[in-house]
Amino acid sequence: MTSLATHKPLRRSGILLHITSLPGPHGSGDMGSAAHHFVDWLKAGQQSLWQVLPLGDIGAGNSPYMSPSAFGGNIFLIDLNQLAEANLLTLDEITPPYHFSTHRIDYPAVERFRLSRLRMASDRFFSRVKKRDRFEAFCQKESAWLDDYALFQTLDSLHASKGWQKWPSGLVNRDPQSLRHAATSHATEIRFWQFCQWCFEEQWNKLHRYANDNGVSIIGDVPIFVSLNSADVWSRRALFELDTKNRPLFVAGAPPDQFSETGQLWGNPLYNWRKMAKDHYRWWIERIGHALRLCDFVRIDHFRGFESYWKIPAAAKTAIDGRWDQGPGANLFLALENALGSLNLIAEDLGILTDEVIALRKRFRLPGMRVLQFAFNRDPRNPHLPYHHESDSVVYPGTHDNNTTRGWWNALAEYERDYVRRYLSVSGDWIHWDMIRAAFASVARTAIVPMQDVLGLDEAHRMNLPGTATGSWEWRFSWDQVENWHAPLLSEMTQLYGRVCEPEETTAQERLI
Repeated sequence: MTSLATHKPLRRSGILLHITSLPGPHGSGDMGSAAHHFVDWLKAGQQSLWQVLPLGDIGAGNSPYMSPSAFGGNIFLIDLNQLAEANLLTLDEITPPYHFSTHRIDYPAVERFRLSRLRMASDRFFSRVKKRDRFEAFCQKESAWLDDYALFQTLDSLHASKGWQKWPSGLVNRDPQSLRHAATSHATEIRFWQFCQWCFEEQWNKLHRYANDNGVSIIGDVPIFVSLNSADVWSRRALFELDTKNRPLFVAGAPPDQFSETGQLWGNPLYNWRKMAKDHYRWWIERIGHALRLCDFVRIDHFRGFESYWKIPAAAKTAIDGRWDQGPGANLFLALENALGSLNLIAEDLGILTDEVIALRKRFRLPGMRVLQFAFNRDPRNPHLPYHHESDSVVYPGTHDNNTTRGWWNALAEYERDYVRRYLSVSGDWIHWDMIRAAFASVARTAIVPMQDVLGLDEAHRMNLPGTATGSWEWRFSWDQVENWHAPLLSEMTQLYGRVCEPEETTAQERLI
């Protein structure tokens, strides 16, 4: 095999599908048999990449981008069947007492059902299993984040998730005696959260190995910001811009763009970049290192925020009142590169870009993103038009923040459809496959297609509608929606446009550009 030092990066393709969107009997997708079967389906279609959304616990609005931990995995992705195989649950116990929708996630119902089963499994593990070497080794290996995470989750549940600022002052201020007392008083609950994270890692590593063994690399996702009500902000508040009452001075968001006329008010606390620089961005090194151990590549959300970011007063009602402030720029990525080596990262560089943002991405050889749904505004300078694509990019028909391609097409005015039809030389009757073909034909070395577009689904099946507080992240598919010709057609396009990768050509160390 050619050495990685001289290896020419491959043209590759894959599918964007979050794990929660997989089929399964327990209300939402998980790391069980459907996930392994999805890898088989990817292999049948000669797809070598599977892109997922952030793997962390969900937060406000059920968003994976508002997690209570930058390190902990989503415990509701744990496959209950594997716990039954380990004799920690019975088959009767993992049979839902009510019918779950096959196409939408009812998050409160899923949480009630799965959380109760995980507690059963945890109780039995600690009461029945005497030899717990793997669990203890995991707790020791991950203690830098796991101890704070487990205690935070315990205290957050105890105080009805009202925010850590409302806890007793000794806990808010992390008084050592108060922390020791809480750890002793709630030892069983803390062990539960550690058990869940151990189960997550065990099952994720199994799925990840299975994907790699079948020639599929996994692209993960790291949100640039973290939730205010998170273990990270509580335990490392000096790294964030907070006032004396531990409330944000400013919050994160995005200026007005194609997604929203008033911008996006995310509400996350902003980083104290000066403080982070003093220890050479240690928290970021830990975070990105952790993500790259879980996945082969990682997409960094809102990359432009590392060069400069939209800073919104905490009391503002919309993002319009924000202003640009300077981010860490190259200093952060130099620290990451020095600590971690080659950075297998994808820069989500959508939105308002400057020459400085582009230069930062290119300096560290990070592929950017192109989205075909943004291409057809009749501006010949539009960078999303296929004739402007560059090899060091990842092209999508749309992302998880976009409408499905069918939904996008249905919403276009007739004159806009006419331009798309003439540009792609298509009728538009199969616009979703027309856009898939355009993505695969692009000079971009990587092409990623949302699963909804393979299935030809309309706007009712989009994953997220930016700027809305409810109704997103709920979409699921079922295997009866997958036609027997979908994988062969993907395979044909993959061959036609030179994106076939043999398993021995793909390694966890290979870059996308």
